Amino acid sequence: MAITSANQLELLQIADAVAREKMIDPGLVIEAMEESLARAAKSRYGSEMDIRVSIDRKSGRATFTRVRTVVEDELLENEKAEFTVEQAKPYLDDPKIGDTFVEEVPPVDMGRIAAQSAKQVIIQKVREAERERQYEEFKDRAGTIINGVVKREEYGNVIVDIGAGEASLRRNDKIGRESYRPGDRIRVYIKDVRREERGPQIFLSRTAPEFMVELFRMEVPEIYDGVIEIKACARDPGSRAKIAVISYDSSIDPVGACVGMRGSRVQAVVNELQGEKIDIIPWTDDAATFLVNALQPAEVTKVVIDEDAERIEVVVPEEQLSLAIGRRGQNVRLASQLTGLDIDILTEEEESKRRQAEFEQRTKLFMEALDLDEFFAQLLVSEGFTNLEEVAYVEVDELLVIDGVDEGTAGELQARARDYIEAQNKAAMDAAREAGLADDLANFEGLTPQMLQALTADSIKTLEDFATCADWELAGGWTVEKGERIKDDGLLEPFDVSLEEAQDMIMTARVMLGWVSPEDVVGSPEGDTEATEPEEAGA
Repeated sequence: MAITSANQLELLQIADAVAREKMIDPGLVIEAMEESLARAAKSRYGSEMDIRVSIDRKSGRATFTRVRTVVEDELLENEKAEFTVEQAKPYLDDPKIGDTFVEEVPPVDMGRIAAQSAKQVIIQKVREAERERQYEEFKDRAGTIINGVVKREEYGNVIVDIGAGEASLRRNDKIGRESYRPGDRIRVYIKDVRREERGPQIFLSRTAPEFMVELFRMEVPEIYDGVIEIKACARDPGSRAKIAVISYDSSIDPVGACVGMRGSRVQAVVNELQGEKIDIIPWTDDAATFLVNALQPAEVTKVVIDEDAERIEVVVPEEQLSLAIGRRGQNVRLASQLTGLDIDILTEEEESKRRQAEFEQRTKLFMEALDLDEFFAQLLVSEGFTNLEEVAYVEVDELLVIDGVDEGTAGELQARARDYIEAQNKAAMDAAREAGLADDLANFEGLTPQMLQALTADSIKTLEDFATCADWELAGGWTVEKGERIKDDGLLEPFDVSLEEAQDMIMTARVMLGWVSPEDVVGSPEGDTEATEPEEAGA
């Protein structure tokens, strides 16, 4: 096929038709045609030649040119596409390195093979342009809901036609045992859009908590307008969910607005989620109140929060225990996800027994360590003293409030407590020294003799040993194996060393050893943190 005047305009018409069909820029199609024609011309004139084709955007005329570039003598490799300064003088007035000489060459007749090759080039270029357009269109739509049509199902994964391409709804992103047939309409959440070699990959979900949030945004105008905000959401897809809402307008009830007239708004979401039951909870800054709301419909007697450990204890009546935990721990698990706290649920009887055991344990400690009778030791515990350090270093006035304690008795109590602590410290340090404790670790600030004894018992004897530890090895944490949370006990966890404190001590040790500079430590997070925050809780 020769590029004649009869088919010059036809090139532009073809480019325009392909561009409209694929919804891409016509210029990209013309560039693909230029490249394909240039490849065909090289097969006619020689592959070593630098043949270029330019198609006029108005007339459709294709111009074939041969380009030769001026290079240095020693760099001349391809005489068909390059020449030296001397060789260029007959063609250029004042040739310099990098100059080009362009001459027009006759158009070529495209044989069957050349035409097929040109077709492949155009198809490839158009496909690449189509993929790029699809990625650009959907990359900013991640986090939104889209309607699509089911095309087919492959190994449990559903391929969805979303208009400008295909997307994948994987098996674990479907609700329960949902099944679809080709042609079914489906509403899905765009979870992720990735650019990959085979084209953009669009991943959909119907189980993501964000899907529920977006559904409420569509059904509740107050959420769309920002008057009501969904602060947290936790789902057990297809079964049950909890969302926490807050209103920024005192005249609007956030729960009532989400429920709607006769439950119309929440029912629309429930129907879309295959009957998933939804608890709508008012959000509050007060963690205890929020948790009580989150555990509904169970009634809560008492809440004890340990903010440092991000744990919370909930006491419920015996008859409310199964309701608070829920079927297979569902209620407490969703409440834990909603609040971000690890929750322990106790009955009133269990809490009473545990507190009685703690009371007896502390009483026994004071009796043995301070050489007191049971009654006096119980008085100390009743006044809130939990350990010997509190007795030894508390202000004397706090001991004088105890019945029968005068200044002399208070002084004697503190002296006995200090003597006992010093004896314990000496015994722990002697044990650590006997196990091989090095001076550099013994002198490290922040480690007590009992901590040093625990470290040496685990073969951490030098500052270098200590510096190679991970923070979770010291402070403890959680790991997930095969979907099950497993507790990792830390060496210093019994001494209430937090993850942040462990990080600080490890980085200080590394600075002292010269492994890192102080400047690198300031403002930078601990690199080897492997502890995981609790994700679920059980009774």
